Amino acid sequence: MQNEPIEVTLKVTDVFEKLGVPYLISGSLASALYGMLRTTQDSDIVTEMRLEHLQPFVSALQDEFYVDEEMIADSIGHNSSFNIIHRETMFKVDVFIPRARPFLQSQLARAQKQTFTFDAQVSAKFASPEDTILSKLEWYRLGGEVSDRQWRDVLGVLKTRAGELDLDYLRKWAGELKVSDLLERALKQ
Repeated sequence: MQNEPIEVTLKVTDVFEKLGVPYLISGSLASALYGMLRTTQDSDIVTEMRLEHLQPFVSALQDEFYVDEEMIADSIGHNSSFNIIHRETMFKVDVFIPRARPFLQSQLARAQKQTFTFDAQVSAKFASPEDTILSKLEWYRLGGEVSDRQWRDVLGVLKTRAGELDLDYLRKWAGELKVSDLLERALKQ
């Protein structure tokens, strides 16, 4: 895995850890961890950030990242997303604050801590392989089922983790998320 995306992302997750904010790394970093490596222009973090976390979050990151406090506050209020940009590398971190739903709680509960060694050992919580697949399938559907990248990420995790995945969990949540047809198609490929 490329160092820059993960190192920059871990600077942000470290702040969430210190603030006690539930989070997980998802998107292309998670699918590369469990599946096929690919380049990425950004990273995705899903979190349950609240307004009480706003000031300490901004204070902790404003020296190294471009942060827009007003945009973050708006995102918290509307359960949407915001991004911050690492000043030195210009790498973008997208932070998603989804509305509360059972799938989010399941994802957060099943997040898996992964450890990396750079100058020191650092760790962060990643979406599980199953939740990475399900999230990618949901984004694929929401995007009109045209993103080859999303589909390749799904297939990469399925192939790399074949025999290790909890298929009952995948099928249960695929039904809840209305992506069962996509999951079955991916499993057959």
